Amino acid sequence: MIELIVGGARSGKSRYAEECALKSSEYPLYIATATAGDEEMVERINQHQRQRGEQWRLIEEPLYLSQILVQLENSESAVVDCLTLWISNWLCREDRQGWIDEREQFLAGLKHIRGSLWLVSNETGMGVIPASSLAREFVDESGKLHQNIAQQADTVTQMLCGIPNRIKTHNAG
Repeated sequence: MIELIVGGARSGKSRYAEECALKSSEYPLYIATATAGDEEMVERINQHQRQRGEQWRLIEEPLYLSQILVQLENSESAVVDCLTLWISNWLCREDRQGWIDEREQFLAGLKHIRGSLWLVSNETGMGVIPASSLAREFVDESGKLHQNIAQQADTVTQMLCGIPNRIKTHNAG
């Protein structure tokens, strides 16, 4: 089961994904893509870890999510938070071919998920067109990734004001 969770900043995406994973597993896996580039981000990361508690297993992986996917066990419950930070990490490296290769490996790896996976990402395509070329590339890459994941995902949920709105639900049969 794969669920893509999108929404704006502070819309409740992470909390919702964490609640879902905890309902699915006593000790879920949290895959964090954030890097601590400054003191404010260090505090954000620490705050997230304190809020989650000790029942979470943690893997910090800012770049190679595809390698983590292939290691997931069939019954594993995992949250990836967040895909847009993952994209930012790659675009700031200025290694476009590396990003393209990793994105394709990640998307291919989703086809083999047998456990439960919640993918958290920021919706970036509902605002104005950014002024800088890097920001436009970020919006383009985010939008393409979201579309590709949404095609494969069983469920797509948009968070708004802490309220989950299902915009795609897998219909068995």
